[in-house]
Amino acid sequence: MLPLVDRHVLKQIATPLIAAFSIGLLMLLAERMVRLLDTTLGKKNSFAVVFEMLAYLVPNYLGTAIPAALFLGLLFGFSRMSANSETDAFMAAGIGLNRLARPVIIVSVLLSAASLFIFGWAQPYTRYAYRSVVFEVQNVEFFYLAEEGVFMQSNNRTFILDTLNRSTNAFDHVFVYDQSMGKDGKGSETVTATRGTLVDVAGQPRPVLHLEHGHRFIFDTQPDFNAPSIVHPQASEFEIADTPLGRISKDAFRPRGEDERELTLPELFAQWKTPPQGTTVNSMTAEIHHRIISSIGPLILPFLALPFTIGSRRSRRAYRFATALVIVLIYHEVVERGSVMAGDGKTSPWIAMWVPFGFLILFTAWRYYAACFTVDRDVIDTAIDNAGEALSNIRDRILRRAGLGAQP
Repeated sequence: MLPLVDRHVLKQIATPLIAAFSIGLLMLLAERMVRLLDTTLGKKNSFAVVFEMLAYLVPNYLGTAIPAALFLGLLFGFSRMSANSETDAFMAAGIGLNRLARPVIIVSVLLSAASLFIFGWAQPYTRYAYRSVVFEVQNVEFFYLAEEGVFMQSNNRTFILDTLNRSTNAFDHVFVYDQSMGKDGKGSETVTATRGTLVDVAGQPRPVLHLEHGHRFIFDTQPDFNAPSIVHPQASEFEIADTPLGRISKDAFRPRGEDERELTLPELFAQWKTPPQGTTVNSMTAEIHHRIISSIGPLILPFLALPFTIGSRRSRRAYRFATALVIVLIYHEVVERGSVMAGDGKTSPWIAMWVPFGFLILFTAWRYYAACFTVDRDVIDTAIDNAGEALSNIRDRILRRAGLGAQP
């Protein structure tokens, strides 16, 4: 069983950590769901497809949500303990900040191992699965997006329906124009019909468009009205005509691994010097370094967050939180930019990613040592409080001039 101190610390950080993780992940998925609905809404089983695609995106967003939730959980949890003078009570009992950090360090090790699995194995497979579903959605087009009396564009086909019954997939007075007909793909086909139905065929990936009482006009080539002779279309009538909707690639979706982000970590190392077609040695190298740095990132967060949460009751905690978040965001942006530059071969990943990582470690070690093993306030705390006081004074002056604040 965990000691009482460890249980108390974990209890303090658990609620904000879980809340930040849940809210962050839901917000990321909700933003993507809106875009996915634009692509799939109206198609058969569109909501099922959307949730399937969102499930494949969860590991991708977990890589971002886990360190963000851990950092926010540490900030809010330890800040609450400091504001309630709990850290002072622990220190008076001989339990220092370094001892209080032990349970969260263990949590960070576990989350780092989870991140390694996510970046190294889960994300490559789910990214490929997501792209496979997108390929299927884009290569099988349906009339489920149609609206009554509105011209709709679906790949090379333009169509309009007079009336539409979605419950039976039946419609009246349909006009369909296909722009890629003929031997050279420069012809066109125009079809009109009195009635039609969209029929699902068991075992077939595409529905069948069943038309009744219609006409068909086919141009083998694009008509040139300036030519001496006019190209006449092939005109025909039909009582019943069936045609499959959509297009299916002759080949299945490409094998996994043409993109370095679809390779697992062992596969990246195995194919490092002989990258698959479509990628390069530089991009493979940058991907390996980026995954390793992203996986070990949670190990640093407890040591980085703890010094920003310790302070007196009169200290400006909001500015401390803002400073900590800005540091993390700047570091994340620098590493992401460095990964792109290393993948393009413009610089070495050791310079673009590991140098910022090293600076973050040095900064974190200095602040953690100052907070846990010295009694003097470091210059960062003093600068944050002075900046916070200056900003508060400016805010108060603006409010007083606007007549919204208390007069001195």
